[in-house]
Amino acid sequence: MTNWILRSIRRLADLARLGVVLMWGITISASALSAQSISDTKHNLSAGGPGPVKAVSETQICIFCHAPHRASGQAPLWNREDSRANYIVYTSPTLDAALGQPTGSSRLCLSCHDGTIALGNVSSESGEIQFEGGTIFLPSGHSLITTDLGDDHPISFIYDDALALSDQELRIPSALPPTIPLDHESRMQCASCHDAHNDDFGSFLRESPLFSPLCLGCHDKNGWVGASHATAGNTWNGSGIDPWPHADGATVAENGCMNCHQAHEAGQPPQLLSYAQEENNCLVCHSGNVGSDVNAALSLVSTHPVSSFTGIHQPGESPQSMPRHVECTDCHNPHAANSADPPPPGLSGSLQLTSGVDIDANPVFPASYSYEICLKCHGDSHGSLSVVTRQVNNLNTRQDFHPMAVSFHPVAAVGKNSDVPSLIPPLNENSIIKCEDCHSAPAGFVTGTHGSDFVPLLKLNYETTDFTQESPQAYALCYSCHDRSTILSSASFKEHEKHLGEDVPCAVCHDAHGVMASGDVGGHGHLINFDVTVVFPDPETGRLEFVEGEPGKGECYLLCHNEGHSPKSY
Repeated sequence: MTNWILRSIRRLADLARLGVVLMWGITISASALSAQSISDTKHNLSAGGPGPVKAVSETQICIFCHAPHRASGQAPLWNREDSRANYIVYTSPTLDAALGQPTGSSRLCLSCHDGTIALGNVSSESGEIQFEGGTIFLPSGHSLITTDLGDDHPISFIYDDALALSDQELRIPSALPPTIPLDHESRMQCASCHDAHNDDFGSFLRESPLFSPLCLGCHDKNGWVGASHATAGNTWNGSGIDPWPHADGATVAENGCMNCHQAHEAGQPPQLLSYAQEENNCLVCHSGNVGSDVNAALSLVSTHPVSSFTGIHQPGESPQSMPRHVECTDCHNPHAANSADPPPPGLSGSLQLTSGVDIDANPVFPASYSYEICLKCHGDSHGSLSVVTRQVNNLNTRQDFHPMAVSFHPVAAVGKNSDVPSLIPPLNENSIIKCEDCHSAPAGFVTGTHGSDFVPLLKLNYETTDFTQESPQAYALCYSCHDRSTILSSASFKEHEKHLGEDVPCAVCHDAHGVMASGDVGGHGHLINFDVTVVFPDPETGRLEFVEGEPGKGECYLLCHNEGHSPKSY
């Protein structure tokens, strides 16, 4: 019988060259049929097979799947009973395909790979083919899919133009490479990625896994061309956890999609991620052992606490309604992130193709400025955390930075003050800065808003406690943009030296983000927004107010350090 089948396969190969053969319900190329012999693969379950699972005495190779007579009645001369299992199918909030129970050739594959039917149970034989060890089901391991397909790539769905249009990151069927065939019903099946007769590339894949041609043959991810994960030549240094146990020695670029995803046995099924804890999919490499050491920054005092949340973040979630959380992918798109570092207000490469909220509270994709990414959480939906209790105690950073605010640091627009003599070149009154110019990891750590030893996630020290003695270290954050000697010379405000010399912190008078437009009394120009745990209403007039006069002039009504200003003019 074996010779008959081999002759038939050769005949199929001849016909395939004419483009007329359908096998497993899928068009098969001549190159696939003329590749490695199945006798050299684990699918050779005969007594002479090379794998650890084999029959006791059966020498026929093809009989475990095919038979010319007394087969099950399913093409192609299928020699096994269809599994009667009821499968748990894949689900994901990002899935646009309609999934049901497996069909077609996938059901045939599962007659072995779901582990419910003995390997020796074939239709053509009156009795079960005996295996070493007796009745054998597919043993535990990567090949055992089980009846839970929830952690496996979806199968048996119709892949058509409508699906590609709905998803927007899938290639239309006519653009699929010939190595990824659909079946005669235009369904994606196991055999679209795997060739049961050819194990040249391992795992019976139809193409080499290097650079993920099978994944990218269908998934046309925006930003992938030129992205760091598609081009980086980094390799694992051998320390810590092996990020690629299935591909030792490969580079980041060669691993491609497999840097983060697994088509089978995914740790986090909805996105087929390798690890259930979302950040671990990033930190297994970004621990300094493959890529930049983000993990070190996340171990500092003040951080974006990505490890505090699991299963909350959803791709495409609405900033207006999402529960408060933070994950790496709230700020970074791993399919598009790259190493570009444009000057402000340009968006750095690591933040490319990420969603955001603009300064007018409108959701945007992609974000054009880093502050738009920050405003997803630090704007209308949740707000910032309060470090200083202020006269206008607004936690909505979007309103503080809005161009209509009374005063603001120039993040979303050029600042209102046309005379700031303390600015350190190249900064000037027309400069724009980024959130990460103040909020970032300190020197020695990977840049970005991952973590810091200075609360709240500041790049440098900024003391807000009353009676702090002035020093370059106490207000290092301010002095990174504003020249200390100019500030202490009172070039912009004649009382700067006096107040700082009396151990009054910058934060007692100034709100670093800005002061929203409101009906509150007092002009709040020049970022004036008093710390009301230190500054109190003037006991004589009951007013707590800064009144701006002509340029360079103003007056204050307040009580601070037991000294009344009723008012004091400058």
